[in-house]
Amino acid sequence: MLFGLFRRRSRDAEHRVYSEIVAQARQPVFYTDFLVPDTIDGRFDLIVAHAVLYFRRMRSEGKTVSDFTQTVFDLFFQDMDASLREMGVSDTRVPKKVRVMGEAFYGRADAYITAIDGGDIQALAEALERNIFTDNPEPVAQMRLAHYILQAASGLEAQTVADLMSAKIVWPDPETFKALPV
Repeated sequence: MLFGLFRRRSRDAEHRVYSEIVAQARQPVFYTDFLVPDTIDGRFDLIVAHAVLYFRRMRSEGKTVSDFTQTVFDLFFQDMDASLREMGVSDTRVPKKVRVMGEAFYGRADAYITAIDGGDIQALAEALERNIFTDNPEPVAQMRLAHYILQAASGLEAQTVADLMSAKIVWPDPETFKALPV
């Protein structure tokens, strides 16, 4: 019994949640019909958008949920660290790049959450332009992605914390937004 105290807690559920977030962000429709740049930055930004949606939903749910989502957040940045190293970024530059990614995450989270909480589709589309469509604004695609994000936020609110912690995350089908008139 005493040795159980020193065992490392399994992070399987947190890994499954993080994997679900990444899988949703990697849907090909985002890069084809929504015109999100299929680049390292574009992929990072879509993962951030989905992670922000998840963390927004889980906020204010108590200490256990807070600890769980902190682990998911930590896994996200461990994955970013590993990806940078895999791409050949030097060991001395990785911490700086991860810090910049962290700052980007928090900046995007502030902009997205403010727009989502206010139901402000225009502000959300503008934030997406600043963060995802930086080189080539795509007003129609930005608006469609903003509609998708607002629907995802609403859908996550309707799901139970237990389901969301066990990676039973139901995201809206992005295919239904790709032809949305704006």
